[in-house]
Amino acid sequence: MAKAGSKEEMPVLDKTDMAILKLLQQNARATIKEISEQVHLSTTPVHDRIRRMENAAVIKQYVTLLDAAKIGKGLMVICYVSIRQHSKNAGARFIKSILEMNEVLECLTISGEFDFMLKVVAENMDDYYNFHVNKLSQIDNVGNVQSVFVMGVIKQTHQLVY
Repeated sequence: MAKAGSKEEMPVLDKTDMAILKLLQQNARATIKEISEQVHLSTTPVHDRIRRMENAAVIKQYVTLLDAAKIGKGLMVICYVSIRQHSKNAGARFIKSILEMNEVLECLTISGEFDFMLKVVAENMDDYYNFHVNKLSQIDNVGNVQSVFVMGVIKQTHQLVY
């Protein structure tokens, strides 16, 4: 993803590319043949378009979405984190630590009172407490942490093309 102000070139995507992306978002296991039938092209141009979008990092990866509760990660927590120092090195150390924590599904830099927003999953409250006290709060430079416990998910999607 291009950062604000970066000079990374945006790939040119046409209507067919967008249709292919929509189909892959709905089912990343769709075959080239299935996609080609839906977009009314032969398999070779569809394959070439997908490869081009992969090479341009439009398609970043293919994943399997899991039901967190069914694999024992039923507690979701949004953590707002502020750091004490905002130097480049201090921020980089915080980010490096977060990248090593499997409990953290997402980490976003945000504006406002806090510096980061984390989406964290845990088995239960005890598991989250252990994460908070023994991992997150142990990161050098962590200032304040505010935890918000998710009571239910109304909408959860990863589809950007619709």
